[in-house]
Amino acid sequence: MDKEFYNADGITVAKNLLNKFLIREYDNKKIITKIVETEAYMGAIDKAAHVYKNKKSTRTAPLYLSGGHIYVYLIYGMYNCLNLSANKENTPQCVLIRAVEPVDNLDEISHNRFSKSYDELTNYQKKNLTNGPGKLCKALNIDRSLSGKSIFESELYIEDNPNNDFEIVEDKRINIDYAEEYKDKLWRFYIKNNKNVSVIKRE
Repeated sequence: MDKEFYNADGITVAKNLLNKFLIREYDNKKIITKIVETEAYMGAIDKAAHVYKNKKSTRTAPLYLSGGHIYVYLIYGMYNCLNLSANKENTPQCVLIRAVEPVDNLDEISHNRFSKSYDELTNYQKKNLTNGPGKLCKALNIDRSLSGKSIFESELYIEDNPNNDFEIVEDKRINIDYAEEYKDKLWRFYIKNNKNVSVIKRE
């Protein structure tokens, strides 16, 4: 995808990133995963966003760059979360990558998460390899050193997937009860029936 792909609004980019390949390279290693769950954060108007009311800081500066820049932040003092900036420069919308499906190099993913080969994992561990934003960052060795880099010029990048036979589910975002009316926005998107999604919509 070209830069125009990321220059759309956050909701559009969040939907369009589904089913794309998220690829991580480091230390002569290559991990391939597929994006199966995303959340849109819509900038200064969004009470769940780090930049609500245009609160710009050193940490959130990547969100004010043009679409396609990496923003990694820490939650609970322990877990990194991967985001990609969306929209034009100085319109700080972004997409949180909430879950991915492992595609290739499962042993490296497993070693990063559990210090075991994939065959040594329990069924529970296999199910929980990459089904959450902190989990996938650990599995792909993603940390804050990537924050501010372009998705086009780093060891973390996205490639298109020619197979687009899937259905998108829209739901509320996770763990943003503080966001008042914005907690009810249906700005979380995931691939229907994918077993790597973090939270399934309640019927």
